[in-house]
Amino acid sequence: MLTYDDILKDIGEFGRYQRWIILLLSLSGVTFSFLIIAFVFLGMTPNHWCRGPPDLLALRERCGWSLDQEKNYTVPLERSSSSSYSQCESYEIDWNATFLTCEYPVSLMTNDSGDFLRTTCKNGWSFDGSRTTVVSEYELVCEDAWKVDMSQTCIEIGFFLGALITGYSADRFGRKLCLLACLAGTGVSGIAVAVAPTYPMFVIFRILQGLFGRGICLINAVIAAELVGPRYRRVVIVVTQAAISSGIMVLPGLAYLIRSWKGIQMAITIPNFVLLLYCCLIPESPRWLLTRKRIKEALKIAQDIAEQNGKSLPSTYKEMVRGENSSDKIKSPSLLDLFRTPQMRKRTFILMYSWFTNNLVYVGLILRLGIQGGDSYTDLLVVGAVELLAAILGILVVDRFGRRSPLLISNILAGTFCLLAACISVDMHWLKSAVATLGRCGTTMSLSILFLVTNELQPTSIRTFGVSACSSLSAIGGIAAPFVLFKSAIIWSELPLVIFGALSLVAGGLMQLLPETKGTRLLETIDDVENIMRLYNQDEYKEMIDLSIST
Repeated sequence: MLTYDDILKDIGEFGRYQRWIILLLSLSGVTFSFLIIAFVFLGMTPNHWCRGPPDLLALRERCGWSLDQEKNYTVPLERSSSSSYSQCESYEIDWNATFLTCEYPVSLMTNDSGDFLRTTCKNGWSFDGSRTTVVSEYELVCEDAWKVDMSQTCIEIGFFLGALITGYSADRFGRKLCLLACLAGTGVSGIAVAVAPTYPMFVIFRILQGLFGRGICLINAVIAAELVGPRYRRVVIVVTQAAISSGIMVLPGLAYLIRSWKGIQMAITIPNFVLLLYCCLIPESPRWLLTRKRIKEALKIAQDIAEQNGKSLPSTYKEMVRGENSSDKIKSPSLLDLFRTPQMRKRTFILMYSWFTNNLVYVGLILRLGIQGGDSYTDLLVVGAVELLAAILGILVVDRFGRRSPLLISNILAGTFCLLAACISVDMHWLKSAVATLGRCGTTMSLSILFLVTNELQPTSIRTFGVSACSSLSAIGGIAAPFVLFKSAIIWSELPLVIFGALSLVAGGLMQLLPETKGTRLLETIDDVENIMRLYNQDEYKEMIDLSIST
């Protein structure tokens, strides 16, 4: 029976039609990148101080105080500083007292030892600056400051749930249907985030936004990989990843122009509704249709691809139609399928570890750079440029050297640079930051190639679910990153870099236990995985792979 790879050789492996579809899919990759990093601007913490009670407003108007005078009279200085105001305390004053004067109202408010009486902020906070953020909206400061980190953790929880739920759904109900559902879900939940009246509602909608948003990223990559021939899979996967890097570079300019967090949230959400036009433009994956034995639908799409590419379907397509009346029961994807056979177990465990490690190191290095301060707009522009460079480099190396060697080298680079950065003195800040950035470049390139390899190692019958389940560990890595970074730094400030370096080196070594996939056809079933690995141990098959890499 013919396979879809055989059909592609006649209708075009990467013709005009596929290039157009890949371009359209890349647009949603840009919007997904907004979802990843938007909280850098949404969650900024402005300068703040305790807001006075309503009675203070009347006294301020009567005395004609300026804002600086009001702060000087009502807010004490930090206990550890003589130049900055406290952000979580105020003077304990009865503003209804008749003996308060306009000249210096706190002069009489002291205890027996002559110290000013302090109290916590009982009337909320006032925030400085022209930009509104989630922090100022829900007053996530002082004892509630932990909720800012929780807001970002919620998006990672959504990513984890989305990877499992949408991955299963895409293999069960189709790629296109789930992509449209994820776009609509991301749009609706994104608007709900912007209008959430309370913080609990805000985090719930953040989880939903992450759930649907992760599905967009995963399904895009799977559709792209399944539409083209083996020689071009590395191009379309890396292009979709490059779109994410491009979005990271675009967002700082957008955030600079829009000063309201709700405005930014709406601006990054609305495009998802526009992209629902995919229902008319993006086809269902013919490869998936074939696994569901919907042969006629698959051939109709193949015919459209052939016409757009100036090709024609092979006359032998009738051989495929016979399979549509097969009595074989179509099985729904299951988590057990990833562990049912020896080769699937090995692939799943290695890929899960690699996804976890790469994202742990990636997020950890970004957080490490972030706590050093700096201009968020410039920092994110540099992050996007580094990732775009890594994506382009990924195209070049996988085309020439295959998959396994670049994964080994990129993880070794990431691990080595992390270990080197740990050995550099903090006095050489610029050098330490530069070396850590090179480490992030290595792990970014590894993530880009890992997306390609995970798609190629999973059979079509469970590809989206397999990719989703393995990549869901990246969300766990993202959740674990701040704990590894901050908790281990208590023991030794450079211990996080040592941990990142060691984990990366192990990941590079484990990837060498997987087969090379450059130039090979996408496997259709779990049985194909077991059978191809029997061939992999034969010298003839290894020679074929070596020839594919060299050419």
